[in-house]
Amino acid sequence: MLPAPNRLRQRADFTSAVRGPGSTRAGSRLLVVHATRPDARAGRPPRVGFVVSRAVGGAVVRNRTKRRLRALVAARLGGLPAGVDVVVRANPAAGGATSAELGAVLDTLCHKVIGRVGGAG
Repeated sequence: MLPAPNRLRQRADFTSAVRGPGSTRAGSRLLVVHATRPDARAGRPPRVGFVVSRAVGGAVVRNRTKRRLRALVAARLGGLPAGVDVVVRANPAAGGATSAELGAVLDTLCHKVIGRVGGAG
């Protein structure tokens, strides 16, 4: 589970990470990762939010996908620079993917978007 300071909760924060100025994204068949760096202060930890729509599957599949993504991101929090906001959006194919597949794609996409927003991830 992600610690409370590392979670995106407000709609405005999600919108800023997905559509705001300075935001960027990278995508694959399984996931799309959006990132922005609204606050580069060293004191604010990285924050992550998840979007898993009904297109991914029923409630059981969506919740399982969210749990897998949360666990994968929690293990990678140390690699995210301070002040960055990341939104991980699951595409429909993510519902049938294994944790290993999701982890490999997540690593690749996070590296791309963090590099674009000027982080050292």
